[in-house]
Amino acid sequence: MDTAALPPITDPIGDYIALQPADMQSRLYAVHQAIKSALPEATEKMAYGIPTFWQGRNLIHFAAFTRHIGIYPGSKAIEAFKDSLTAYKTSKGTIQIPNDSPLPLDLIREIALWSKDHNAR
Repeated sequence: MDTAALPPITDPIGDYIALQPADMQSRLYAVHQAIKSALPEATEKMAYGIPTFWQGRNLIHFAAFTRHIGIYPGSKAIEAFKDSLTAYKTSKGTIQIPNDSPLPLDLIREIALWSKDHNAR
């Protein structure tokens, strides 16, 4: 088989990060790695147009915005971690981490693990 005829292998989350403004890419990569380290067995894909970790169902998503990075673990996770999220704007299922503040990578890992235990089937 001629390997030159094969389509290139793509990494949809890497492609998503590469399309974001240069100053956001390292932050998004750090969020991606934090979630990936917590969920190494999860499938990485795009869902709803944003990076998603999936294991039987969507576990957690993240996305880039002009002023923040959105983390989407679901409403039950927001409730479970409400005491740890007081520094961030939250809404039903969403955490907004301002682009001018440090990333809470340990908290993101902890939420990702919680999501696996409570969202996976």
